[in-house]
Amino acid sequence: MTSVWYFVTMAVDEHDIDLIALDEALNRLAKIDEQQVRLVELRYFSGLTLEETAEALKISRATAARDWNVARAWLRRELTR
Repeated sequence: MTSVWYFVTMAVDEHDIDLIALDEALNRLAKIDEQQVRLVELRYFSGLTLEETAEALKISRATAARDWNVARAWLRRELTR
């Protein structure tokens, strides 16, 4: 738990992200694509690599990379509205 909190704190300091807005955006994304939300959680909050995330989700690295790019773009758009 400490390492996750440290990672989130670093991410907030570096990117000035509103965690409540991020949580709300992730909830909206979950209605569209739950796998993308899980991928974001594993990459962003757990700090897994793309390869580790693909393995954890039992998907190909290419699918993980595509979903990661789509989810980041979607979240960026949602958080900058």
